[in-house]
Amino acid sequence: MTIIEKARKHEIDNNGHCTIPGSVTSIERYAFSECRGLKSITIPNSVTSIGMYAFSYCMGLKSITIPDSVTNIGSHAFSDCTGLTSITIPDSVTSIGMHAFWNCTGLKSITIPNSVTSIGMYAFSYCMGLKSITIPDSVTSIGVHAFWGCTGLKSITIPDSVTSIVDGAFWGCTGLTSITIPGSVTSIGAYAFSTKG
Repeated sequence: MTIIEKARKHEIDNNGHCTIPGSVTSIERYAFSECRGLKSITIPNSVTSIGMYAFSYCMGLKSITIPDSVTNIGSHAFSDCTGLTSITIPDSVTSIGMHAFWNCTGLKSITIPNSVTSIGMYAFSYCMGLKSITIPDSVTSIGVHAFWGCTGLKSITIPDSVTSIVDGAFWGCTGLTSITIPGSVTSIGAYAFSTKG
């Protein structure tokens, strides 16, 4: 039996909660994808990685706490989790994969810890409920279209560690009224802050 099959066999209780046992060390690709009845989940400290699409399309998932043992959030890990309103990312995470939180329209706030050095392309695209985000000084790379279509985003501060704002990074952020660009930035890409299209 594969780990994906094992994951799908974990029971979800009457409240929509699932507890992953401490014997699990990785949550692999598509493990809980499309588990629409899942509302909350406890991930043990034994887990070190969350694979691509691991929780994608879990539209009933409202909140999740990622343990300190996790270092990487895979691509599309929480994409289309439209019911997700909050998430805690620990200081152990160093990279947020591309499309990791794509179309999490209910997400209102997120804190990116100082351990993160890169935010993947499309990582927070179409998180329309997101009102503010703090990018820490540890981040040196913000992926193409990372915050594309975040229409609820009002303000953003880009840290001194960033030297380039890539193509379409904040494209379609029509609610943006304040942005701080540091002196470290030497180039601003095509459609970086455009509302066109």
